[in-house]
Amino acid sequence: MQISRRDIFIFSTGLIICLGLVMLASASLGVSESITGEAFYFFKRQITFLSIGLVAALVVYQMPISYWNKYSGILLGISFLLLLMVLIPHVGKSVKGSMRWIPLGPVNFQPSELAKVAIIIYLASYLLRREEEVRNDWLGLLKPLGVLSLVSVLLLAEPDFGSVVVIMVTAFSMLFLCGVKLKHFISMVSVGVLIGGVLAIAKPYRMQRLIDFRDPFDKPFGSGYQLTQSLIAFGRGEWTGMGLGNGIQKLFYLPEAHTDFLFAVLSEELGLIGNLTVIALFTALVLSALFIGRASALKGELFSAYVAYGLAVLIGIQAVFNLGVNMGVFPTKGLTLPFMSYGGSSLIMNCMAMGILLRIDKETCADAVERTRRKQLSSNKSSQRAKKSNVYKSPKRIRKAA
Repeated sequence: MQISRRDIFIFSTGLIICLGLVMLASASLGVSESITGEAFYFFKRQITFLSIGLVAALVVYQMPISYWNKYSGILLGISFLLLLMVLIPHVGKSVKGSMRWIPLGPVNFQPSELAKVAIIIYLASYLLRREEEVRNDWLGLLKPLGVLSLVSVLLLAEPDFGSVVVIMVTAFSMLFLCGVKLKHFISMVSVGVLIGGVLAIAKPYRMQRLIDFRDPFDKPFGSGYQLTQSLIAFGRGEWTGMGLGNGIQKLFYLPEAHTDFLFAVLSEELGLIGNLTVIALFTALVLSALFIGRASALKGELFSAYVAYGLAVLIGIQAVFNLGVNMGVFPTKGLTLPFMSYGGSSLIMNCMAMGILLRIDKETCADAVERTRRKQLSSNKSSQRAKKSNVYKSPKRIRKAA
C-alpha cells in the first residue's frame, strides 16, 4: 500500500493534536485547580477550542483556493483593523503588560494569529501577480516589505516581538522559494537581521533576556528562573522520563507549563524518547506540507504552491522557536507550540491552516486526475478514428488484391 503525502500530513497532525491534549491535561492539573478549583478546566476549554478549530477547518476545506486569492486584500485589511483595535484602551485586553488580545465574552482572540495567515495569503497573491518584478527588480521587493513593516510596527506596539520574527522569517522564506535573486535576498535578510538586532537591544527587558539566555543559572531565582526550571525538567526526564503525570516541575515550579513550556513538561514525563517523537512528527508534518506545495507548483498552480510553502514554514518556524526556547537554544520568547500548547486563537488558526493545505492537495490531485482523464479520452478518440479509417480503406485493399 502506497502512503501519500496527504496521509502523512493527516497522520502526523492528528498524532500531534492527540499528544498535545494528553500533555496539556497533565501539565495544567495543578494550576487549573489552583485558579479555578477544577482540575481539568484548561483541558476542557482546549477541547472546545479544538472542536471550533476542526469545524473551521472543515468549512475552509470546502472553499476553493481561488477565493483566498480573490479576497486576499480584504483579509489583510481585516487583520490591520484588528491589530489597530487591540491597541485601543478598553477594547484590547492587557495581560502581563502586553496588549495582544480582544475579549470576546468568555474567550480572548489574538489578532496576531490571524495576521500570520493573512500575510501569507496576501504575499502569495502578490507573488503570483508580480512574479517577474519580484525576481528581477528591487521595487518588486520593496512593495510587500512595506506592508510587512506596517504589520511589524503594529505588533511591536503591543509588544509582540516573537510574532514579528515569525512573520518576517516566513515572508523571507516565501520570497526565496519564489526565486528572488540571491544578491537581493542576502541584502534583504542582512537588513532584516540588523533591524532585528537593534530592536532586540532597544528594550531593557529584551536585552536582559539575551543576557540570561547565555547563563540562566547565574540568576536561577531571578530573571533566569523560567529557563532554569525548564532545563531542570529536561534533566529529570533522562531517556524514558518519569512517567506520564509524574512530573514535578509543572507543580508551580515552571511558569506557563501548559502554554509556552509544555514541551519541557513532556520532556520530564516522557524523556528523550518523547522529545524525539515530537520532533519527528513536526518534521513529517512540515515536509508533507512542503511536498503539497511542490506538487501544486509542478502543476502550475503557483498561488496554491506559495500558500502551502508559507503555511509549512509558519508551522515549522513556530515549532522550532518553541522547542529551542524550551531547550535553551533560543532566548525566552512567548511563542506557542502549534497544535499542542494551550490557546484558542493559535489552535483555531492552525486548524484552519490544516484545512487550507488539505484543500490545496485535493485540488492538485483533482487536476491531475482530470488531466489523466482527458489524455485517455483523447487517446481513445484517436484510436477510434484510426479504426474507422482502416474499415473505410479495407475494400480498396481487397479490390487491389483481386
